[in-house]
Amino acid sequence: MYAAIRRDSRREGLSVRALAKKYQVHRRTVREALASAFPAPRRKPPPRSSRLDRFKPVIDQILWTDLDAPRKQRHTVRRIFNRLVAEQEMEGISYSTVANYVAWRKPQIMAEAGRGSPPEVPIDQVHRPGVEAEVDFGDVWINLAGTMTKCFLFVFRLSYSGKAVHRVTASAGQEAFFEGHAHAFRVLGGVPTGKVRYDNLRAAVAKVVGLSRVRVENERWVAFRSHHHLEAFYCRPGKDGAHEKGGVEGEVGRFRRNHLVPVPVVESLAELNAMIADWEDEDDQRRIGSRVRTVAADFAVEQPLLQPLPDEPFETGRVFHPRVNRRSQICVRMNYYSVPVRLIGRQVRVLLHASELVVFDGRTEVARHERLVAKHQRRLELDHYLEVLMRKPGALPGSTALEQAHQAGKFTPIHDAWWAAVRRAHGTDEGNRALIEVLLLHRTMAHEHVVAGIAAALRVGALSPDVVAVEARKAAQADKATDAPAAVSGRQADRPVGNPVQIPDEVASLTQRRITALPPDTRPLPSVAAYDQLLRRRPPPAASQGDVS
Repeated sequence: MYAAIRRDSRREGLSVRALAKKYQVHRRTVREALASAFPAPRRKPPPRSSRLDRFKPVIDQILWTDLDAPRKQRHTVRRIFNRLVAEQEMEGISYSTVANYVAWRKPQIMAEAGRGSPPEVPIDQVHRPGVEAEVDFGDVWINLAGTMTKCFLFVFRLSYSGKAVHRVTASAGQEAFFEGHAHAFRVLGGVPTGKVRYDNLRAAVAKVVGLSRVRVENERWVAFRSHHHLEAFYCRPGKDGAHEKGGVEGEVGRFRRNHLVPVPVVESLAELNAMIADWEDEDDQRRIGSRVRTVAADFAVEQPLLQPLPDEPFETGRVFHPRVNRRSQICVRMNYYSVPVRLIGRQVRVLLHASELVVFDGRTEVARHERLVAKHQRRLELDHYLEVLMRKPGALPGSTALEQAHQAGKFTPIHDAWWAAVRRAHGTDEGNRALIEVLLLHRTMAHEHVVAGIAAALRVGALSPDVVAVEARKAAQADKATDAPAAVSGRQADRPVGNPVQIPDEVASLTQRRITALPPDTRPLPSVAAYDQLLRRRPPPAASQGDVS
């Protein structure tokens, strides 16, 4: 408005009265605009008086006295409020009014006394390529197989290029901590030569010594660091330490907001980690802040400067030695996993990884399970209980192991159809035993071959486990036969000229061939009438009274 008034006064020669009328302002405002192009600063109104004003000196005196009082015997806001009411007869003033004044005045008094904390001023840092890195865990929620599950996002970030490696695990334990490092080193192709910044997490630190930087480290973590020639730097405990590794703290939030929103729906953690690998390739093409080059370009400079990986890998899993209970299960981290029934009462060795669990009897692997995420859950393998179910076939239909086999897709609808047919033909117990014999075939044959054998036996109505075994072997041989031409063609030059090897396209069922090859049966239907003579003789009817002599 000042500019418009000055323009009209200069170009059109309007008077002060005309300008005031045109812009509907006071003539004094017009004169101020003509005198200066800059409006005068607005006068700040005087502070409004408050009913607390006469009590403010008393509050200030209490706060000054607290500076020399013991730390645990200083005034709280509630105590100040109660003293004002009791000693100064304060009325009509709320607690929040007193609290707001104390919160505003207390830092000023501490600063005047020279006891205020200095302001936190971040200092810019220079990171050399291939030297420093940062590590952190973050909480994430995923829809895992239809269930909302809390998991943990491991992030390893190089400080120079900003190249980050991510991995979602079921826990934030030491095994996940080690596997995250091993995965990051494989992806990066090396190990940083300088310090890697960490929180004081229990996977690495056993004890924080006072307020110093000294830490008592976990023994396995010391071995892991020594194996990879890794140098650790531990940040201060609490929120103050988060600022010492702000790069990875921001990376956790950025990756979670950009790639894990909305909540991902996956069937397994392996599927999610495969998706994360693709997202990392996309993120390598971004620019961080005002940098000129992309993350991938800076990492290309940094990667050759990393120290090489050790020749031998480090065993990242944790070892446990539980004893098998009478249910043929072991308890690991508050979850139960099945093992073969022959190990009941024995102590086994368990190697716990971030996503799976491997059970050994001596040096022989006897079981392998996907790790459970929640607590107090059970992971049962139907194959581990087949010997017991052979003696107790009635326990098979309602068993938890069978239900989990259904859910995992190992017990297919073809199994169900054959099982139903054999139970109708031979009864429940015999049908259950026949199914168990078929399930035992999975120990020595591939799953798809056994399923193919069951389907072939079902088509011809053969309800014998032996027929299923024969058909499964034929399916396995057919798979090998399809691979044979490729191997044979490589040897055609060395083979003498003759008739080529003929491989039949379809192989008829053994039972079907036998039925079609039999001559027609003209015998009469069998009868059991001849066995009636073996029945006990019935007593003769009693004589009537007229026949008694």
